[in-house]
Amino acid sequence: MAKKSKKQQQPGGTPATVALTTAGVDFTVHSYDHDPAHPSYGEEAAEAMGVSPDRVFKTLVADVDGTLTVAVVPVAGQLDLKALASAVGGKRATMADPTLAERTTGYVRGGISPLGQRKRLPTVLDESASSHPTICVSAGRRGLEVELAPEDLAKLTEAVLAPVGRA
Repeated sequence: MAKKSKKQQQPGGTPATVALTTAGVDFTVHSYDHDPAHPSYGEEAAEAMGVSPDRVFKTLVADVDGTLTVAVVPVAGQLDLKALASAVGGKRATMADPTLAERTTGYVRGGISPLGQRKRLPTVLDESASSHPTICVSAGRRGLEVELAPEDLAKLTEAVLAPVGRA
């Protein structure tokens, strides 16, 4: 597994790493060889990095009353759609169409980052993130994660912190 700190980050990078660099946020890039046969992108990332699955967060796109909304939850659990709707003042949430999620965020499924999306979407970060000094989220490509403070992620994405993940 290769690691790069923000100061070693190559120019260009992904939209997520560019957004972090532009914001002056401390972060670490973790890369690993992605196995397309692995059944879970998030669990694969946790295993490859040797990080507890409760510190690796997946980025999911849902439709809340007609508005695409991002949920960032631990890979060790699932998204509670009812809690997500409630967190953003909605009534009903369903998972977004994958093609629409990819087109709207500018990322491919399994590599959607909450950072540097093509269109800024309302974002909810599971409150369990705040119990860790750092968490890992997709850097915008399968096999690439960024580790950063959850407060920085919440600030950059203007995320609401709410209990939207469940075991």
